[in-house]
Amino acid sequence: MALRTIESLGELAGRRVILRCDLNVPLSDGQVTDDGRIRASLPTINALVHRGARVVVISHLGRPDGEPDSRYSLRPVAQRMSELLGAPVTFASDTVGSAAREAVDGLEDGQVAVLENLRFSPDETSKNADDRARFAGRLAELGDVVVSDGFGVVHRKQASVYELVQSLPSAAGSLIAAELDVLDRLTEKPERPYTVVLGGSKVSDKLGVIAHLLPRVDRLLVGGGMLFTFLKAQGHEIGASLLEEDQLETVRGYLAEAEQRGVEIVLPTDVVVAEAFAADAPHTVQAADALTAGPAGEAGIGLDIGPETAARFAELIASSKTVFWNGPMGVFEFPAFAAGTKTVAEALTRVDGLGVVGGGDSAAAVRALGFRDEQFGHVSTGGGASLEFLEGKKLPGLEVLGW
Repeated sequence: MALRTIESLGELAGRRVILRCDLNVPLSDGQVTDDGRIRASLPTINALVHRGARVVVISHLGRPDGEPDSRYSLRPVAQRMSELLGAPVTFASDTVGSAAREAVDGLEDGQVAVLENLRFSPDETSKNADDRARFAGRLAELGDVVVSDGFGVVHRKQASVYELVQSLPSAAGSLIAAELDVLDRLTEKPERPYTVVLGGSKVSDKLGVIAHLLPRVDRLLVGGGMLFTFLKAQGHEIGASLLEEDQLETVRGYLAEAEQRGVEIVLPTDVVVAEAFAADAPHTVQAADALTAGPAGEAGIGLDIGPETAARFAELIASSKTVFWNGPMGVFEFPAFAAGTKTVAEALTRVDGLGVVGGGDSAAAVRALGFRDEQFGHVSTGGGASLEFLEGKKLPGLEVLGW
């Protein structure tokens, strides 16, 4: 079956369109600090507005444990969305209650409302299908059709992602369609050389991706905290650096499989080693195969790839035709340990082909380091959903859309 698109819904003027977005953005002091996911939702919102739909935006934000919590209110998101749209956006202070009904009933053609956080109801994320169906039924009363466009949640069987889409005529928005097009290019017939860059803290978070992509890629670059499990698997000392001892045999298996397949696994040759996990910790650059004590003499902690490695990674990335990057190269939140991540990001902007920032911490990192989304071929909003797709898993939120 083919993915159902908005065109399949027919005439939308005057109809109430429930639009499931992923507006799970960071907030500080009641302000949105990274509006990337809001911006990513605008093309679908604008398309619906231009068709005269009455747009009812729903989303989750954070993990409020199934009850109202002002720290996770979508009110600041609605305010930022209004600024970006250049038009008023109504905000409803509940999700399926009287405020939501009043907000929806007050919409005219081409207007937009945002309802309060879906996860203020425990039924949104309930493991019980009946609970989810009941909540989806109450949501469905607020609309005539559903457009699902929150790619970051399509790997979750949740009420607004799964049961709601089954309750009304439904289709995928342009964000989901764009994400799937990019992911299809990464898995089916990528242009070569094809390089995957993996970072982040844990190998265990990337096991499925490595297993699924090893037969498809030309080289795999490994950074972040996960690199130390690879180094340890090769017999090197890693000081007090992050280690997943239970994954050593798995990593050795990947190294052997890569060699058999002719896939180049590129590990760091130098590492930035700090005295402690702290922004101002004294640090030195050391050879990756000979990590010693930290500057003060105790076991050191690797917090970034070294400059020699960063330059090598940049060279390999910039010379590739297809690159997928997921996971920072170091503790980018600390300026002293952000250089590796910044170098990789800069190299990705120079890819003559498709360069993909794989959502989650990678997307947060490039924005925090001053890069703009449009500098890259694609910045995914997916995070976990992108990784599960690349693992070859079936995603329930896509299956109900015909994918």
